[in-house]
Amino acid sequence: MEEVCEGKDFSFPSQEEHILSFWSKIDAFNVQLARTRNFPEFIFYDGPPFATGLPHYGHILTGTIKDIVTRYQSMTGHHVTRRFGWDCHGLPVENEIDRKLGIKRRDQVLEMGIDKYNEECRSIVTRYVEEWETIITRTGRWIDFKNDYKTMDLKFMETVWWVFARLCEKGLVERGFKVMPYSTGCKTPLSNFEAGENYKLVSDPEIMVSFPIVGDLDNAALVAWTTTPWTLPSNLALCVNANFVYVKVRNKYSGKIYVVAESRVSELPTEKPKSNAASGPTGDTKKSKIKGSSGEKTKDSAAESYEVLDKFSGASLVGTKYEPLFNYFLEFSEAAFRVIADNYVTDDSGTGIVHCAPACGEEDYRVCTENQIINKGENLIVAVDDDGCFTGKIIDFNGLYVKDADKDIIEALKEKGRLVKFGMFTHSYPFCWRSDTPLIYRAVPSWFVRVELLKEQLLENNKQTYWVPEYVKDKRFHNWLENARDWAISRSRFWGTPIPVWISEDGEERIVMDSVGTLERLSGVKVFDLHRHNIDHITVPSARGPEFGLLRRINDVFDCWFESGSMPYAYIHYPFENVELFEKNFPGHFVAEGLDQTRGWIYTLMVLSTALFEKTAFRNLICNGLVLAEDGKKMSKRLKNYPSPMEVINDYGADALRLYLVNSPVVRAETLRFKKDGVFGVVKDVFLPWYNAYRFLVQNAKRHEYEGSTPFVPIALNVLQKSSNVLDQWINSATQSLVHFVRQEMDAYQLYTVVPYLVKFLDNLTNIYVRFNRKRLKGRIGEDNSHMALSTLYNVLLTSCKVMAPFTPFFTEVLYQNMQSVARMMKIIDLARNIRERHNRPLKTPLREMIVVHPNEDFLDDIAGKLREYVLEELNIRSLVPCKDTLKYASLRAEPDFSVLGKRLGKSMGVVAKELKAMSQEDILAFEKAGEVTIATHCLKLTDIKLVREFKHPDGMTDKEMDAAGDGDVLVILDLRLDESLFEADVAREVVNRIQKLRKKAGLEPTDMVEVYFESLDEDRLAIQQVLNSQTWNVSDPVLCIPTCLFGAVTVRLGETERGEKGRIHGVKFGEIQMQVMTDGKHNGPPLDSSFLGSADC
Repeated sequence: MEEVCEGKDFSFPSQEEHILSFWSKIDAFNVQLARTRNFPEFIFYDGPPFATGLPHYGHILTGTIKDIVTRYQSMTGHHVTRRFGWDCHGLPVENEIDRKLGIKRRDQVLEMGIDKYNEECRSIVTRYVEEWETIITRTGRWIDFKNDYKTMDLKFMETVWWVFARLCEKGLVERGFKVMPYSTGCKTPLSNFEAGENYKLVSDPEIMVSFPIVGDLDNAALVAWTTTPWTLPSNLALCVNANFVYVKVRNKYSGKIYVVAESRVSELPTEKPKSNAASGPTGDTKKSKIKGSSGEKTKDSAAESYEVLDKFSGASLVGTKYEPLFNYFLEFSEAAFRVIADNYVTDDSGTGIVHCAPACGEEDYRVCTENQIINKGENLIVAVDDDGCFTGKIIDFNGLYVKDADKDIIEALKEKGRLVKFGMFTHSYPFCWRSDTPLIYRAVPSWFVRVELLKEQLLENNKQTYWVPEYVKDKRFHNWLENARDWAISRSRFWGTPIPVWISEDGEERIVMDSVGTLERLSGVKVFDLHRHNIDHITVPSARGPEFGLLRRINDVFDCWFESGSMPYAYIHYPFENVELFEKNFPGHFVAEGLDQTRGWIYTLMVLSTALFEKTAFRNLICNGLVLAEDGKKMSKRLKNYPSPMEVINDYGADALRLYLVNSPVVRAETLRFKKDGVFGVVKDVFLPWYNAYRFLVQNAKRHEYEGSTPFVPIALNVLQKSSNVLDQWINSATQSLVHFVRQEMDAYQLYTVVPYLVKFLDNLTNIYVRFNRKRLKGRIGEDNSHMALSTLYNVLLTSCKVMAPFTPFFTEVLYQNMQSVARMMKIIDLARNIRERHNRPLKTPLREMIVVHPNEDFLDDIAGKLREYVLEELNIRSLVPCKDTLKYASLRAEPDFSVLGKRLGKSMGVVAKELKAMSQEDILAFEKAGEVTIATHCLKLTDIKLVREFKHPDGMTDKEMDAAGDGDVLVILDLRLDESLFEADVAREVVNRIQKLRKKAGLEPTDMVEVYFESLDEDRLAIQQVLNSQTWNVSDPVLCIPTCLFGAVTVRLGETERGEKGRIHGVKFGEIQMQVMTDGKHNGPPLDSSFLGSADC
């Protein structure tokens, strides 16, 4: 392991940059995908963001959640395709182009040309793609940007066409009018969930208006209340509740007679006695005070101002005709301007009578069609144009923007004597989330998905999904589905996927295109792009004959939510490609999105999957909350009330930001007030203790290597688990508990529970295990004890790296890369030792060659590179040969995994097992590549079959000459043949080992030169001299010594220490050789006693 610096000098951000370079160099993400390509699929759907803005903390939060889950699934044996996606169409893009080009009206786009407008839109769609890739990659997220999908791609758009065509086949699409939230700023209707994105407190007028009853003997007038005066010119009916009690009341002072709900009389205006009080329903009306304001008359005083003339049920009012406010829609007089009834009328506000303008209100449209005021499907007259201005139909207010017209309409009502009460009130009102202009409700012709028909199936499918937190599914999303209404999917815009409907001139013939091929076949035109300017000119001949003319495409495009909801199919171009991949893995396994998307993307996913397949689109979902600024307000670039993500990452690192986010309430769908200090707290409480424990290991492993003159090789795990030390047992148990806990919580998608557990674990590791074990770890209680403690600490840190890798990929990579080398070396050494033990070849016996077989070049480079000398020295082997060809020294055979297949196959198990064992090498390799094989009609996967690699001896070699050991990942082969040169090298190795021990005992520095004297105790005293002569370089170079022949005048015997003329002398005897080392006389340390160090096996 390489040396490490102190915690205060360790820069987490800088190290992360190094790791990013390392990942890029080895192409880590793609290598992982390649290695797992034959594993079971884990399907993850990544909702596409718009690339017209830069990523913020919300994107980083959801991206971190997605990255943690997908990394974990990859580590636990799955193939996880991760492709980034881009939402390219719709209002966000068009709105930017409109601002850029100063476009205010629809006709300006038509004058410019749809082709030029759309190409302008295309030009900005990928404007920030580079910045997105930089920031997302810097956060540690592994996702494929090069193989991304875009909703504007031809293949994606073609699948969207197919989705629409399938819905049409199922009778789930209809065309009609729908009153929808409408943005006058963007000149387009919005979905109901889009309309709920941007509410503001505003002050609006609230008025009561009189509608004189035709033929009433008392000249009574119905009184309706509204907060949208601009809708009054389009009034066609008044609605009451048939179950309410209504009263006819006379004002005691003015004589005016009104009809209202009995419970709402108190809301009528109070008037003081006047000498010239009018006796009819007309006359001046004084401005009343705002409800709840100072000076407001009490309800009792208001009720006392009126006397009840009559009392009747709401049902009795049905059919009553009244005088219209304006004369704009007199052509509807026969059916309109009458009272209808519906239970949507409440008595908690207003007068219990609701004015209905079917072109301006969703409920208004419904009750008017149900009561035949207008007929459903007829072309409804809409008196408001695309810009939100009155049309020429409304003569008095023609061209006025509707919200600006309120005061003029109120003035006109006052002049007509129809204004009963006026006031202002503050309430929450929806604004367009893009243009920030007030929304209005407006009837628009639209294409709808008939969601209301799917409601029961939607609710059932929702039950089949697993959500974190669960209450969002059971309450918020369930309630939304329960109240689901038909979904308007068309937009009268330009930059989007065109709705693939071609209609004849007489409207009698309609064709829905389900693919590019269908359009090309029917039109005879080659199609290269599906945007409006490239297909609107394409016509299709009528199937009824030339006299019926041509079919032309309608002008509408799809709502971009329809496109993103089609993502599970469109991003892989299903059903035109990837049919098997999709059908075997649908529904997808996992999605993660913000709470706001429960009414957006998550909802559209559910609707379309239910409509198409009667299934949910996903199985598991993590729903996160909103990240706010530290002051609790929405993060605002204008207010600069939050630090930029890159500032935080550059200061504290991406790992710290990731842990801060997933350890917060925001992962439980609650809000988070982002605090930069909180990220620093993660560094202080998690990463520094973790790093210090790692640094302590490295320092003492280095000490162990220096003092023992051998590399630190951790003790095997099975031996560690038998340690008699109580602290070793405790920390090993705690580590396994950490592994179990993280797997348990990750399988339950509960990311937020992991960090508190990790913090407690690290506290136990540093403040209990390391602190209480300092003497052991530093070698003060014996090297064997130290070795056991260091090995335990090594195993604990290595395991924590693996278990926390999905959460903190950078830091764990830093630790793992330094510790991995040791892990690989341990594996090789253990396997080689097993071979030696089997053949009774002790480590003191040198061997000629070791071959390491592994498919990964990085693994082989590690072993044959920086670890080579360690491995060769530890195993006493002369040569190490790396081999990437896994079949050069091994044969393959297949065996069934009985624990998996037993119950599933039953009586067929015997037949399948027999055929599996008979598979050829080629068959097995083909199966390994394909990932599945069919045997006796049973489809078997990689997880069903054990692939066993067995050692294959080279020709002419026996088990005693060459043998191997493997663990399923790496194969180690040893050449066990002996020769004289190896014996001589072995003697030289022993000499070097003993000289090193003498140098250490003498307290020498590594650079001190010494003279070495030896005496052979063999009968043939020249034999050892010949060995050392042939191995002079191998002895003298590593230990900086000058070999000198036999002992001279100064002789040191065993257990003795004498001072020679040149300095201190230290002696040792091993085997049949007696040695002594003389320093150069410059050593000033204390005298050291020589001692008998034992035989060559010591």
